[in-house]
Amino acid sequence: MKKWNGIVAAGLAIAIALMSAGTVSAAAKAAPAGKVNINTATAEQFAALPGVGVKLGARIVEYRQKSGSFKTVDELMNVKGIGEKNFTKLQPHLTTGAAGATAEARPSR
Repeated sequence: MKKWNGIVAAGLAIAIALMSAGTVSAAAKAAPAGKVNINTATAEQFAALPGVGVKLGARIVEYRQKSGSFKTVDELMNVKGIGEKNFTKLQPHLTTGAAGATAEARPSR
């Protein structure tokens, strides 16, 4: 009986650890509290946005360095890997930093 108790305890410990790991990673990808300025954000700041990983974040920064500042947030769709679907998830979290220029500048479809 003691053997079964040890096996059950070990199984429960593994299950709890796996559930905690899933919760931590989901919380780590929570949307940022404020808007992210696409003209000043780092690759890491972009990676914190929904649907953006480290590689795509780096691609956005590289595009900005080559093409200059974004005038509107919808110009972000010029970056390879950001299509209509991904942009729709990102739009509420973005700004260009210019007065009055936020993600709302682009009408939703």
